[in-house]
Amino acid sequence: MSFFKKIIVLFETNGVLAVCKPAGLPTQAPWGIESVESLIRRQKFQSLFEESVATGGKRHPGGFLGVPHRLDRAVSGVMLLASTPRAARQLSRQFERRQIRKTYVAIVEPRRGESIQVEPFIWQDEIRKVPNEPRVEVVKLGDSHAKLAQTRGRFLASNKGFHLLELHPETGRMHQLRVQAACHDMPIVGDILYGNASAEEDLDIIRNRPIALHARSIEYVDPESNQVVTARAPVPDTSLWDYWRDEFPTQ
Repeated sequence: MSFFKKIIVLFETNGVLAVCKPAGLPTQAPWGIESVESLIRRQKFQSLFEESVATGGKRHPGGFLGVPHRLDRAVSGVMLLASTPRAARQLSRQFERRQIRKTYVAIVEPRRGESIQVEPFIWQDEIRKVPNEPRVEVVKLGDSHAKLAQTRGRFLASNKGFHLLELHPETGRMHQLRVQAACHDMPIVGDILYGNASAEEDLDIIRNRPIALHARSIEYVDPESNQVVTARAPVPDTSLWDYWRDEFPTQ
C-alpha cells in the first residue's frame, strides 16, 4: 500500500496544474510504482485508472497529462503539470528558454561552522554526471563533459549553526542546488548523497530520503492569457521545518 494518498492541487487553470509534491515521492515512475504522475492520474481519471488497475493494465490511464519538468524524489515543493497538449508545449518551451523563475528555500549546515555571507551571492560551477551513478560532481573548468551551473541566492535566517537560504537556479542541471551547496561547504540538511554519506551506504536508499530543500514558488506565463502567474507551495508540515515557519508568513 502506498504511503502517499493524494497530491495537493494548488490550482488548475488554462491547462496548467500547479501541485505540491511531497518529499520522498518520484515525479514519474514505471507502472506499478507510485509517483506524482500516477497519483494525479488517479485523482483526475479515477474510474479509468481503477479499471486499468483491475484489468492488469500496463499504461498510465486517463486523459492527457504532460510533465514538462521534474523535482528530485528527495525534494518537496511546487510543480507544474499540463492537462492539454498546448499547455504542455508552452510550458516546455518556457523551461527550455529559461523563462520560468524558480525559487527554492534550503536549510544548510556549514561544514566548518563558519559565519555565512549575508549579502546576495552567485554560485557558478562546472558540473558533470558521474558515470554509472545517480549523482553529479563539480569539476575543474575545461572538462569536456561538464556544463555550467549557475545559481543566485541570498541569506534569510540562522538558528543554532544552521542557515536558511533562498536559491534561484538560472540553469537546470541535475541535482544542481544540492551539489553546489555541498561544493560551497554548506550541504543541505539531510542530503547524505552530497553531504556526509559513508562509502557503505546504499545509494538507492540515500536518494529516497527527504532533504531540507523545498521548491517554494514558480513563475510562468499563462498559455492563454499571457499573464505572469506565480504558484507557491507551503513548506512541509514536518519537524524539519518547524523553527523556520515564521520566515514564511504568507503561506
